Amino acid sequence: MFTRVFVLVVLALGMVTCTSSNREPGYAYFRLESNPTTLDPALIVDVDGGAIAAKLFNGLVRLGDEMEVVSDIALSWVVSENGLRYLFSLRDNVRFSSGRRVRASDFKYSFERVLDPATRSPNTWIFDKVLGAREFMDGEADDVEGFRVVDDNTFEIRLSKPFSPFLGLLTMPSAYVVPLEEVLHQGQDFSSHPVGTGPFTLVEWLPNRHLRLDRSLDYYAEVAKVPGIVYRVIPEELTAVAEFEIGNLDVLTIPSSAYSRYLRSEKWSKLISSIKGTNTYYIGLNCQRAPFDDPELRRAVNYAVDRSRILKTLNEGKGRLSSGPVPDILRDWPEPDGYPYDPERAREVISLKGLEGLKVRYFISGEPQISVDIAEVVQSYLADVGIEVEIQQLEWSAFKEAINRGEPDMFWLSWWADYPDPENFLFPLFHSKNFGSAGNRARYSNLEVDKLIELGQHASSLEQRNQWYSQAEEIIVRDAPWVFFWHRTDFVVRQPWVEHYRIFPVYSMEKGLNILLNRQV
Repeated sequence: MFTRVFVLVVLALGMVTCTSSNREPGYAYFRLESNPTTLDPALIVDVDGGAIAAKLFNGLVRLGDEMEVVSDIALSWVVSENGLRYLFSLRDNVRFSSGRRVRASDFKYSFERVLDPATRSPNTWIFDKVLGAREFMDGEADDVEGFRVVDDNTFEIRLSKPFSPFLGLLTMPSAYVVPLEEVLHQGQDFSSHPVGTGPFTLVEWLPNRHLRLDRSLDYYAEVAKVPGIVYRVIPEELTAVAEFEIGNLDVLTIPSSAYSRYLRSEKWSKLISSIKGTNTYYIGLNCQRAPFDDPELRRAVNYAVDRSRILKTLNEGKGRLSSGPVPDILRDWPEPDGYPYDPERAREVISLKGLEGLKVRYFISGEPQISVDIAEVVQSYLADVGIEVEIQQLEWSAFKEAINRGEPDMFWLSWWADYPDPENFLFPLFHSKNFGSAGNRARYSNLEVDKLIELGQHASSLEQRNQWYSQAEEIIVRDAPWVFFWHRTDFVVRQPWVEHYRIFPVYSMEKGLNILLNRQV
């Protein structure tokens, strides 16, 4: 038995090792756990797609090193005192990778494209506060009144009412500029052959294998230090670790299965970086149909699961326990009272309702492996209080489609900040207008929560905003549309030849400009 296992390992390493000669000299190599769904900014909803798009495209503004809004294609901007008018002055030296110069009319087209029903963008909520957006989406107007081209270098946006996080929304991938002629020429193929203004261009995408980005020497700002970036699609954690350790990957987000070993390793421990993530991991409960249309049962499920133990064991403490949806590093108010582990209380509720033997379907994606492990532990916890859980594991794209349609009773998912504002963890995820792909996959609806979120969005002061958001979060936690797990802390290990690599709290902040490899591969 030992001989057979040894031979298999040697063969596996041999097959992995032979790929090292296929590296592009000087290119930085990263891992993706799954194939991106799309690289069309109007359609992106996933972190991997957004992180790659950030290197291919630009917007009016972006997030700076401290998560503040800073200049991008817009050299400067002015906001009116009433918060309704935003006037952007554009740089005159920004070009698409096709060679054409970017003009204000390109932003009008790009933003209206997101709102156009024909695009079927799940991100219309980014621009629906703009004056005339609703009329345009309903087919009552040919364009959006609030998007105005003053001249080639000046673009104006007017809102229907003040919206405090609006500049933050403009840092998102869906607010990146795209060229009309390329979108029309390529049609649906624009998703896989994007043309943008970023520091890199996509030159090859072999689905489920890799994406290759080449440095753009015509980028308007600082040119990237590496000639290109290759993203390799490697679903299996063991394979990813092996590829990293033989030098075929330059940077690796440490999988749970390898975390302790890297932390104790004399070779690797000094090459580990970490950052508190702006994210929330959760089990969503389908609030629109039985059995989880009952908030008492949803609360019982929260009591039934020992989240703290799962965090300490399966996730090896790599995170901060969450008491609500808003990440701790974005919350400017006291955290809400969460749910302690109390299986007796859960059993009491289930018994009083006569729900012993209740059967529910729990959907997961098998990537990464930890989601499978967590599902099995949750299955055991719920069996202990009288709920039978059937786990269904789906490929990532099928999984997303299923939860967007509301098929499962329960599902494991996470939400990562698109922009660093608590609103990003309240409006998309819990406002009743955002069922499905827009973010509210638990299909939670509470009119009071809707009202409080909207009041916070239009608040005239930070203090007032925090008051409304705090009340909204308290009600959400009480209604328990999720089992709130944790806010993940990311640990990344890099090769010794990698210089100037930095982890960012929001995926769109990383443009790939500073990373440098100090040896020839």
